[in-house]
Amino acid sequence: MNNNHKRLYALMACVTVLFILYALVNNYIIDPGAEHFLSHKAGLKRQPKLPIWLNVMYIHVAFACVAMAAGLLNFSERLRESSRKFHRINGYVYAGAVLLVVLTSGYMAPYATGGKISSMGFNALNLIWIFVTITAIVQIKRKRIIQHRHWMIRSYAFCFTNLLIHLLTAILQQGFGLDYVASYTISIYGAIALLLVVPSFWIRVFKLG
Repeated sequence: MNNNHKRLYALMACVTVLFILYALVNNYIIDPGAEHFLSHKAGLKRQPKLPIWLNVMYIHVAFACVAMAAGLLNFSERLRESSRKFHRINGYVYAGAVLLVVLTSGYMAPYATGGKISSMGFNALNLIWIFVTITAIVQIKRKRIIQHRHWMIRSYAFCFTNLLIHLLTAILQQGFGLDYVASYTISIYGAIALLLVVPSFWIRVFKLG
């Protein structure tokens, strides 16, 4: 791992750890009832059954954090070289966590802020994430190590979907004066575009893998 890759990994580690801590503190301590988030929901034909929705959300957040942590560890060249077995097992932990995140997201999608249009966007995100992750697994099964790493980078980017959506929402609200619902809905599709383009750009520019 050259110095540029080390700095990039250190930056990714800092962002990941901070985001995991924020997600855990915000969702389990500061606002366990998700009152702030739920206050923005609009355009729904039916309201979620709150106790069930909250429990699903807790599972969703927990396994999203597991996926972020597992993915971060598996991008460590030092850990990968010191224990191939750990890297392999941790890779399956990551894939399992992604599956649970997608399943819980599938339950919550019909209740997404913005209604059906937003729901369709989240379902598309889920399908793409599963496809990309399965592709990464298929590549390593075929002993295509470089391709496996590239597809894992693409998969890992989806761990930050929520962060990206809320960042874009804030930009559209504060910078362009759009209301929250419109900003949130547009940001879902903006996130899809960025998550498809940016990882490939990073792979090429930083010669990752």
